[in-house]
Amino acid sequence: MKILVTGGAGFIGSAVVRRAIAKGHQVVNLDALTYAACLDNVASVADDPGYAFEQADIRDRAALDRIFAAHDPDAVMHLAAESHVDRSIDGPGTFIETNVMGTFQMLEAARAHWVQKGRPESFRFHHISTDEVFGSLPADPEVQFTEDTPYDPRSPYSASKAGSDHLVRAWHETYGLPVVLTNCSNNYGPFHFPEKLIPVIILNALAGKPLPIYGDGSNVRDWLYVEDHADALLLAVEKGTVGRSYNIGGENERSNLELVKTLCAILDRMRPKDAGSYADQITFVTDRPGHDARYAIDPARIREELGWRPSVTVEEGLEKTVAWYLDNEPWWRALQDRQGVGERLGVKA
Repeated sequence: MKILVTGGAGFIGSAVVRRAIAKGHQVVNLDALTYAACLDNVASVADDPGYAFEQADIRDRAALDRIFAAHDPDAVMHLAAESHVDRSIDGPGTFIETNVMGTFQMLEAARAHWVQKGRPESFRFHHISTDEVFGSLPADPEVQFTEDTPYDPRSPYSASKAGSDHLVRAWHETYGLPVVLTNCSNNYGPFHFPEKLIPVIILNALAGKPLPIYGDGSNVRDWLYVEDHADALLLAVEKGTVGRSYNIGGENERSNLELVKTLCAILDRMRPKDAGSYADQITFVTDRPGHDARYAIDPARIREELGWRPSVTVEEGLEKTVAWYLDNEPWWRALQDRQGVGERLGVKA
């Protein structure tokens, strides 16, 4: 299969690109190379004969038409998106432009390509989204997001992703475009851009800086190792039912405070301080506006229909992640000078 991956130089997108090449697929990586993208993320496959790179903006319809015509993909995996909630609070316009209008342009370009090819039933437009579109859950562990949970986005980021999800469903119902949708829980792992919680904690700990935790640290997330997610995404594009959505979760719920304490304990073992614990650096800071209390995914549908379930526990995944950051300092050092990295964002509301 030849797959057009949008956002393939980003965190999750690059994991998909690497895994797809390893599985023998051809990949066209379309990325605008904005602040969170890094071609080093795909350096391991850049010379593979099945890999091609196109620098383009998903909002640029002419560029998209050229890329579809030049590469004739069998499927699209649409990951390109603005994804940092704090940045969406400070600058929501970029999120609407990229996540809503960019998805619209991708759908139209894909539809034109699909029609021109004779509407092949085998074509797929796989839209990758987030569990944040469902809003916030109560503390009750029996309550989880399912594919039928009503949408209730509460940040500019999640609202923009909800909008893009609705567009994808509409293009399937109205035009017959063969689509698959997935909504995932919080990802983590190698190549995670250093503005998100886990890399912030690792890198601040190593630098002797405060480890910031929003509010009282009780917010709960379901953590999904990025390579497990990549496997699930490729399974969905290969075998998912047209018009169906699949929730992808790590089955690893942890509060932010629990997560940070686990990271500190791992660092205490792998890179011990001269005195004390990294946990001594934990600092509670003013909460994010509209901070959702809990996310948790019920992944029963993808498990029962496609046979996928996560293979990595959060403890195993955090060990791997910490080890990767300790071994790849040149990668993250080069990104720390990028706009906004290391600053507290999302406090302008």
